[in-house]
Amino acid sequence: MGASLWRNRDLIGALVRREVVGRYRGSFMGILWSFFNPALMLVVYTFVFSVIFKARWSSDNDSRTEFALILFAGMITFNLFSECVNRAPTQILANVNYVKKVVFPLEILPVVALGAAFFHFLISLAVWVIFYVVFFGLPHPTILLMPAILMPLALLTLGFTWLLASLGVYLRDVSQIVWVLTAALLFLTPIFYPISALPEQYRLLLSFNPLTPIIEQSRMVLVWGSIPDLGFWLGQLSCSAVVAWLGFAWFQKTRKGFADVL
Repeated sequence: MGASLWRNRDLIGALVRREVVGRYRGSFMGILWSFFNPALMLVVYTFVFSVIFKARWSSDNDSRTEFALILFAGMITFNLFSECVNRAPTQILANVNYVKKVVFPLEILPVVALGAAFFHFLISLAVWVIFYVVFFGLPHPTILLMPAILMPLALLTLGFTWLLASLGVYLRDVSQIVWVLTAALLFLTPIFYPISALPEQYRLLLSFNPLTPIIEQSRMVLVWGSIPDLGFWLGQLSCSAVVAWLGFAWFQKTRKGFADVL
């Protein structure tokens, strides 16, 4: 897996750039939309939860603006996952011309999607930092740990993306199922609420969601300035690496039949 990605790193970089630029090609503001979209969403979150719902993250936290930033930190992390997974079932179908080319490394397409999603994550994170600086001052130094927090998420996302990209070729209904499941997962992940707000029996259920600890850790380093447990993070990383390897192995095993189906 690693050898293939490293060997095609220049091609991956070129395709990621084309993916990012192509998304905004023809629009008046172009790539600036990648900044204004998350900025607008953060303003909306702040207004809705601060003014309309008067929401609080906890009883000892009265800051409505901080609530919006806490929510947004979880949302941009979740979006990194959902953007790739939702596109995965149609990824090969949208690139049939590559399937016909024997020499093209199809396995890099999910990596390209992840690279483009990561670009938008960085822009959203920059928006988050700007708002945090405006309202609360400089962010905690633990923000530098964010790349480490994203490593298990990236591997987990790649594993699911490789699996779903393959399944989408043979089962065209997969894309519809995935959209429904990711919509449900949005509310089954502690993004709009803290885990402590749930009854004890539901907290255990939420712990089986692999995105839960990643969302929690992203808030730890971004909002609260605390360092996640190293042992737990290493366990996450190992499990995510296994998922990525299994997804890659499945993709490579099933790709031989893509041309026949398409």
